[in-house]
Amino acid sequence: MAETSGPTILIVDQDHDLLEWATKHLAADDLRILRCDQADKAAKVLEKTEVDLVISEIQLQPFDGLELLTRIRQQSPSTLVILTAGFPSTGQVIEATQQGAHDVLRKEALPFELRPVVEDALQIAEDRRSASQPEQELPSLDGRVKIIGVSRALQDVFKIVGRVARSDAPVLVTGESGTGKELVARAVHEYSPRRKAEFLAINCGAIPENLLESELFGHEKGAFTGAIAKRAGRFEQADGGTLFLDEIGDMPLSVQVKLLRVLQDGTFSRVGSNETLSADARIVAATNKNLADEVVAGRFREDLYYRLNVVEVKLPPLRERPEDIPLLAEFFLQRLTRKNGMARIRLSDEAIARLQEHRWTGNVRELENTIARACALASSNVLLPGDIPLAVAPGGDKNLRQQLDRLLDAMPSGNGQRWILEEVAKRMMERNEGDVKRAAAALGITATELRGLFREEAAPAVRDRRAGTAGAAPKSRR
Repeated sequence: MAETSGPTILIVDQDHDLLEWATKHLAADDLRILRCDQADKAAKVLEKTEVDLVISEIQLQPFDGLELLTRIRQQSPSTLVILTAGFPSTGQVIEATQQGAHDVLRKEALPFELRPVVEDALQIAEDRRSASQPEQELPSLDGRVKIIGVSRALQDVFKIVGRVARSDAPVLVTGESGTGKELVARAVHEYSPRRKAEFLAINCGAIPENLLESELFGHEKGAFTGAIAKRAGRFEQADGGTLFLDEIGDMPLSVQVKLLRVLQDGTFSRVGSNETLSADARIVAATNKNLADEVVAGRFREDLYYRLNVVEVKLPPLRERPEDIPLLAEFFLQRLTRKNGMARIRLSDEAIARLQEHRWTGNVRELENTIARACALASSNVLLPGDIPLAVAPGGDKNLRQQLDRLLDAMPSGNGQRWILEEVAKRMMERNEGDVKRAAAALGITATELRGLFREEAAPAVRDRRAGTAGAAPKSRR
């Protein structure tokens, strides 16, 4: 029988059951599938056979999948590689992407993701069959940045970091406050050729406008009151390295003009000097604002926006990746207990469930603070739901209040509305462990009105308040 002329896939994994499953899962006409259970055997197959796609586990013997990837890139640059792992680390995903892996997949996601990713890779491989020039190799790195997470959304962030770190293109990191934008900026630096030089960070919103220009570009002696000596700015200090501009959306327009000049031609002048200086600093900026909206509002320069937003890295909020919450909570617990010399503390399953149900408007920063408070107040080595001090977001739980408004507006007044109000009040009291003031703030009503929700005359008063009428508040009964 003649060999198939279609694409060839090599699957490498020490788990023979997985090899069998993957072979059946991917089986198709005109597709040749080879299998190996060790990295050295795979390397020998690749020496003798032209393979379009390799699907390899990272944990292999006698060398790992990242080393196999490196050998494949050297020996057969047109061969695409998909790596798999139970829980790939930040470093593994970024390094694999830098080394040219087509994708990195979690094993538990293979039933859903393997086939479409393979089909995409084979389409690319078809176009690469005639390619002969190897891409530039990149060094294997042991990254110092630790970003915790196994969600698909975060894995996609790792892959973008792995790709963009190789260049000097400006990067704009966006996302809500507390999502870890500075960690991503550090990862871009530490996985780049600039990693041996300085990484400097500056918060553009925390420095007064009259000092920000000096902070960035430096000043001469006597340039302004208090300038008692010449000082180099952050751009000079970060020469050859990376400058992280946090909260770039808060930068005054007057400073934006000078930043634009640096991005255009790499030159600037210290405050109080006419001398033109130059610095080679890679720019990574971050913001929790929508810069496109800021441009429309006239608060951010359009030309600067496009200079900064060459590559955008969007960080997902924590509430959209609940599968990362147990890992993050465990990481914070271990770090706190080690730092303080405490006995090991663990989370009960019920406590983890409570963490995953919370909205985390403050994202990872809020989770870290919550775990720190729980550790400080812990009375045993197991944290239960009651030991988790969940905070109420400023302004209350807007999502819950909006749902309540929709329910009440859709119903005629009477017992139906009263029942809904009572149920919401009970649940909010439970969520806030009986704290009337916190529960009332979350609902957007007063503590007196919340107490009155359990009495018949209270419901009309709350409805009137929501509608903006002058309904009298119920009398307090203590």
